[in-house]
Amino acid sequence: MKIIFKPTNKVQLGRTKLLTAVVALFLITLSFSINAMAQEKIQMVRLAKIKVDPLQLDKYNIALKEQMTTAVRLEPGVLTYYAVADKSDPSHITILEIYADTAAYKLHIETTHFKKYKETVKDIVKSLELIDVTLIGSAKKKDK
Repeated sequence: MKIIFKPTNKVQLGRTKLLTAVVALFLITLSFSINAMAQEKIQMVRLAKIKVDPLQLDKYNIALKEQMTTAVRLEPGVLTYYAVADKSDPSHITILEIYADTAAYKLHIETTHFKKYKETVKDIVKSLELIDVTLIGSAKKKDK
């Protein structure tokens, strides 16, 4: 059975148009919200905790900086790299890596520059812990 609502006066017609507009606006807003949530969830965010041979720290830092800058410059899916050293023990390195998605990460680890980095540091890195995390917020000043 098909029910068709036909407004009988101008007030009902106005209400029908208003209801239609509200429903359309709701659906559009819902669509944008779903897309925004999907984009936020698709990124791959990882922390790498690395212990480096203190006697080879300079060599490690050079290799790391070369790999990071090359990856960000050449790979659209590599969004962010931050590397920090513990002030009390600079051989303890933590890296924040953000990729557009898991596929971008998988492409990244197959690149020539990443493989070169891994080969260079294989005898320098004493331990590596990879921790997948969820980005819950960020704040950054705009460049002036």
